[in-house]
Amino acid sequence: MAAHKEVASELLPLVRVYADGTVERSIDSPHVPPSPEDPTTGVSSKDISITPHISARLYLPKITDATQKLPVLVFFHGGGFCTGSAFSFLDHRYVTALVSQSKVLVVSVEYRLAPEHALPAAYEDSWAALQWVASHSVHNTNINLEPWLVKHGNFTRLYVGGESAGGNIVHYLAIRAGTERLNGDVKILGGFLSHPYFWGSKPIGSESSENREENLICRIWGFVYPLASGGIDNPMINPFADGAPSLSGIGCSRLLVCVSEKDELRERGARYHAAVKESGWRGEVELVEVQGEDHCFHVFSPDSENGKNLIRRLASFIMQ
Repeated sequence: MAAHKEVASELLPLVRVYADGTVERSIDSPHVPPSPEDPTTGVSSKDISITPHISARLYLPKITDATQKLPVLVFFHGGGFCTGSAFSFLDHRYVTALVSQSKVLVVSVEYRLAPEHALPAAYEDSWAALQWVASHSVHNTNINLEPWLVKHGNFTRLYVGGESAGGNIVHYLAIRAGTERLNGDVKILGGFLSHPYFWGSKPIGSESSENREENLICRIWGFVYPLASGGIDNPMINPFADGAPSLSGIGCSRLLVCVSEKDELRERGARYHAAVKESGWRGEVELVEVQGEDHCFHVFSPDSENGKNLIRRLASFIMQ
């Protein structure tokens, strides 16, 4: 049926928008239901609504003590701000593996996507979700409290983490948390940025300078944030741009940046690690680089040797 409809705009191979307003995402992973108790890992999951337009999938590891307190990870999926889902098969499988390894309570956020909701919608949704999670540290709030967070959340060990666009969101949250207070005065202890989606108009390192504006990485940004001040050098996509917030103001204590040798975004992630280190920020920042792998390989192949190793490394970061 879609073949007979008029195309209004498209970002191939990711998204096609039709004249009637419908949006087709051709490479999305199918959605899967949550699991009351995963038979392999014992991890339980369920879906909840945070606001009328923000939802999430919660994950709880298998526990033996009904009063056990766990680190809390607010997680953000990848997909270039225009594809992907917290409810997808790929993310469900990956987050379940991470929860099983790290014994962390995860809130995997379903933020709004472009083009129906252009940026900064995803940023605002992510901040609102983080504030909602932090609200559970203060039980006299007016929100509808989520029992898993109230019973098992240790809000002195709050983490944020994400893949690709989700890693970009983690940067946004860490910068914002450096100047704005979270509910209950909760502090972000740490964050991981896995294969973070950063870019800019001028190449760095081994990045190619040819046809830069036609690069899919660049075209995605123009598609999801057409009104971005500075375009591809907006501080949210280019943390090194003139006028970008100082990385010295990052609002957490620990950062882990993960990159892969074959990933086109590798140089930006490595530069981000170095820039944070040189900024005067007083926290601890680490870089993990996986040889021979490409963008977010561990989400697509969590059972490969390198996939298992990186998930173990992320789990170790959360458990420290």
